[in-house]
Amino acid sequence: MIKELKRRTKNFVRKVASFIQKAGKAQIHQVMLNNQYRMMKKILDPSEMPSLKEVGFKVYSEFEEDGILLYIFAVIGTTNKRVVEMCAGEGIECMATNLIVNHGWEGLLFDGDKKQVEAGIDFFTSHPLTFYHPPFFKHAWITKENVNELIRGNGFVGEIDLLSLDIDGNDYYIMEAIHVVKPRVIICETHNMIPSELALTIPYKSDFDFKSGNLHRDFLGVSLLGMQKLLKKKGYRLIGGHRHGYNAIFMLNEICKDYFPEVSIESVHDNPYTKLWAQTRWKELKDLPWVEI
Repeated sequence: MIKELKRRTKNFVRKVASFIQKAGKAQIHQVMLNNQYRMMKKILDPSEMPSLKEVGFKVYSEFEEDGILLYIFAVIGTTNKRVVEMCAGEGIECMATNLIVNHGWEGLLFDGDKKQVEAGIDFFTSHPLTFYHPPFFKHAWITKENVNELIRGNGFVGEIDLLSLDIDGNDYYIMEAIHVVKPRVIICETHNMIPSELALTIPYKSDFDFKSGNLHRDFLGVSLLGMQKLLKKKGYRLIGGHRHGYNAIFMLNEICKDYFPEVSIESVHDNPYTKLWAQTRWKELKDLPWVEI
């Protein structure tokens, strides 16, 4: 009886996930899938639960991160449904939007491009699910010197459920500086062209802009090992990444280790995209003035 229930449950999840991939914005199906994951947690052993590689789908995220985040928070639960995202673009393609639009999260979003912020504000204030209470969407150039005041000044302090960081530059230094919020889950972009065994980042420049005046278009960000070393000090473990190996996911050590054990950097980098780019592009980058962490 239990085996048959488990089989039917897994089949149901596969069918719903397939539907979401085809008709991604159907809110009701995301709610159904969220509740199904919660039920699965009650009847399945942690080893029988889906892996992060099996739950992804795209609604507003860059790739399949919307599905991964839905699964993670279905399993670990939420505290206050608050998310901070740095470098959210127009908000139409970022990590926070699906949670805000389809699941009622409260968001604080930043971007350094004023026009993109204006477009994002227009998107959320005109959306039928967010126009009553849109996320805070702020134009700001984020540095390690101002990041905490920017977050605190917009009313976000203490525990939050999610932090998303992808600024294509001083990511390491910004992450290192943040202390006014304590996210339960962090998703951040790392540099997968840098070999797995190297902990490297760029030198800090508060006005760094990869679009202009850069030594190389790919001289930016931080390696996954570099980010892992930093976040280990802050009490987080690496639990996975997206299919292309550069958007990495970390979780507080005290949360749900049975369901989300620590994984290796090599497992995150074990995908065709990362292998190709590391083999073909690292030789162009290796002699640039990287900072060892």
